[in-house]
Amino acid sequence: MLTTRLKAARKSARLTQEGLAKRVNTTKATISNYENGHSTPSNDMLLALADALDVSTDYLLGRTDNPQSINYNKNDSKDYPSWGDEAEFEAWVNDPSVYKLYKEMKESSEERKKALLAVWEVLKTQGK
Repeated sequence: MLTTRLKAARKSARLTQEGLAKRVNTTKATISNYENGHSTPSNDMLLALADALDVSTDYLLGRTDNPQSINYNKNDSKDYPSWGDEAEFEAWVNDPSVYKLYKEMKESSEERKKALLAVWEVLKTQGK
């Protein structure tokens, strides 16, 4: 699982093996060995890879299909909205289409974010 996830995340980040190696202070051969299953990264290297690729270690290890992990303190209500049902929130957060929207929004300009929010406001009123 790690081999395919690592390679997919690297390609999604538009990095070569050499480019990823530079980000995590290792060699292209080491990245190749991880991707081909010839060796396994240490815990520290796994963290560095996840950080460099902007994915969670759980995603790389196959523990979740969501590349991003959402860590929140459910007791800290001032910072997180009340979803009422934690299972519903978890399902929403782990939806690949929600992640895709988040990733694309994160990489968009402020102008595009404002335009999308304006479209959303129009769409919300159409369903009422």
